[in-house]
Amino acid sequence: MIELTWRPLTSENAQASADLLNAIETVDKIGENYTAEDTLTELTDPYADLERASLAAFDGDVMVGYMKVRHKPSAEEVHRVVVDGGVHPAYRRRGVGTALLKAGIKAAKAVHALHHPALKLAIDVYKAEHIAGVPELVRSQGFAPTRYYQRMEHPLGDLHPVAIPDGLQVEPWSPDNDEDFRRVRNESFQDYWGAVPMPVELWQNKITNQTFRPGVSFLLRDSANGSPAGVLVTMTWEADTEATGIRDAHFMVVGTRREYRERGVASALIGHALQAAAEQGYDQASLSVETDAGAPRVFEKAGFTPTQRYVRWALNG
Repeated sequence: MIELTWRPLTSENAQASADLLNAIETVDKIGENYTAEDTLTELTDPYADLERASLAAFDGDVMVGYMKVRHKPSAEEVHRVVVDGGVHPAYRRRGVGTALLKAGIKAAKAVHALHHPALKLAIDVYKAEHIAGVPELVRSQGFAPTRYYQRMEHPLGDLHPVAIPDGLQVEPWSPDNDEDFRRVRNESFQDYWGAVPMPVELWQNKITNQTFRPGVSFLLRDSANGSPAGVLVTMTWEADTEATGIRDAHFMVVGTRREYRERGVASALIGHALQAAAEQGYDQASLSVETDAGAPRVFEKAGFTPTQRYVRWALNG
């Protein structure tokens, strides 16, 4: 292997991380561009233990590869730990990715033993299907594909208004209803495979950060009893807009509480958000959804079309 310096990631690596990820994007073309502020958000994730469970490879001052592990704040029966990582295109096929993945597996086992030792462990890697070399790398370490996800997009041209279901009223996000948004997300994802409730600190890190767009994020509320029924949360990455010239409204969360399902809540939220995004100058909307779930049909009906598939690879620990 080439001579590199290896050390854990720190928050001071935000710009180096952004530079690496943007170099990766030039080859892998998965539609992800970063600013240092974006990577700092990921480096300060409350469930990413950088000291125990991260590693970066440096060639001088240039970061050429990294891995970091995210554990779950809670789990039942199985604790799913995610290993994320990447290698600069100029340093691939030289053993860097293998070293990082092996370190990620070891780190995943360490944080699992620390946080949820009584549960079974599953280690996940989530990558776009088309990235060259990924299947060979993860299979070499015992991973197998378990779930598939689809990125879907919707150009914002002529849109037809979507009626809000009777008995429900729409309201935009505000600091006053933020807790309702988080509550609906957690309750609506209770029966979603692999999802766990988001504590406040994780919600603030992953959702209401610099990429959050409150003007295109909405809640439907029951007019009779005031109970929140469903939410849609939109995010935008300015680095993507700068790199592509396309202003994308990414629907990060679309959720309906169980007692309000089959009433058109999701369709109403999607239609309302599409209209709002178009009025606010967005060029397209996008989202990611598991292909085996029923949700893709809702989005297809709303006019979204698939553009890119992702694979969740898993290793039982």
